[in-house]
Amino acid sequence: MIIPLCILLAVPCPASGADTIRLEVGAKEVNGRVYAPHAARVRVHLGSLDSAPSAEWTNELTLGDSAGRRVMRWVTRGTRSGPNGGTVTWELRQTNDAVTLAPYGYSSTSSNGGHTQLTLDGTRVRGTRRLPGDTTVQPVDVTLDRPGFVASASDLVPTAVGLKAGTVITAPFWSPAMTKAEPRIFSVLGQATVDVEGSHVRAWKVEERRYTDRQLLATWYLVDTSPYMVYGEVPLPNGQTQRMAEVAIPMSAPR
Repeated sequence: MIIPLCILLAVPCPASGADTIRLEVGAKEVNGRVYAPHAARVRVHLGSLDSAPSAEWTNELTLGDSAGRRVMRWVTRGTRSGPNGGTVTWELRQTNDAVTLAPYGYSSTSSNGGHTQLTLDGTRVRGTRRLPGDTTVQPVDVTLDRPGFVASASDLVPTAVGLKAGTVITAPFWSPAMTKAEPRIFSVLGQATVDVEGSHVRAWKVEERRYTDRQLLATWYLVDTSPYMVYGEVPLPNGQTQRMAEVAIPMSAPR
């Protein structure tokens, strides 16, 4: 007997099989054009939202062209508490296809000495990496089993597909530490009202789970205008919950 995926996940079942969308990178169901240039600020709290933020960052999206392709350029700059006190600053720059969300470039730097510079072409990932505290730069040349969307920006995918209660989406994801793509499941549970820094926001509630063991990775609250993700909860291995609140901010002046 085949048990529907929605029953295994204990989420509302789609009205028809057409509402279960199985994606690969490049799928026509993904429309990144829904994302307009914008900027936003994210504050992260461990446990209660009343606690002081443990991390904060800004996201800024601009659109452009690269080798004849329309691309998204994301710049993320943030600070977080260091493991031994103090503050760590970091910057992440990502280039994605503006329509399919396929990743093309990934570059991160951190004040703790970490550095990653990667280019992606389908399943091929090449570049360099230096771990925090290390003086040696390591080459990276990995061929994945299948292309993946960027795991650190997984919340972009459901909105680019379209949000409708009961929809279930499966898709492969990649991060710099991976040597193969990891399939994940998104379930659109319906709309809910969340408190975002004192404002009540109506948003779509979306659960993200790992496909292999159905472990809950995150719960996202998404809207179709800036900042797109307004609130998120990530369960941590120690039993705590990481809570993220995101609000729109003015874009920086052109340089």
